[in-house]
Amino acid sequence: QLQLVESGGGVVQAGGSLRLSCAASGPDFGHYVMGWFRQAPGKTREFVAAITWNSEDLYYGDSVRGRFTISRDNAKNTVYLQMNSLKPNDTAVYYCGADFGPSLEFYPDYVYDYWGQGTQVTVST
Repeated sequence: QLQLVESGGGVVQAGGSLRLSCAASGPDFGHYVMGWFRQAPGKTREFVAAITWNSEDLYYGDSVRGRFTISRDNAKNTVYLQMNSLKPNDTAVYYCGADFGPSLEFYPDYVYDYWGQGTQVTVST
């Protein structure tokens, strides 16, 4: 099994950028699909992005496509989320998840086997 720890959250003005990291501890990190989700107060957990084990396929939610970029470094057991052109409605707790699969697609949160504790992102005007 994996243990996941997110970092890099903080407060940023609208139009700014942040880079989130998710560090994994445990075996076989390179075999997992990794995803990012977010949850704002009063809302359900929303799909943000996902990346396959070899970085061949990348997936993005409609609200972040063109602004966010997901990447991974299997040698460092780490997945990243580069967030640009941030908007106030990007404010949320951001979580990373790991899916050992097999899964047909990666939008539902229930396909993921492990989760981190989350990191807060606040975008101000």
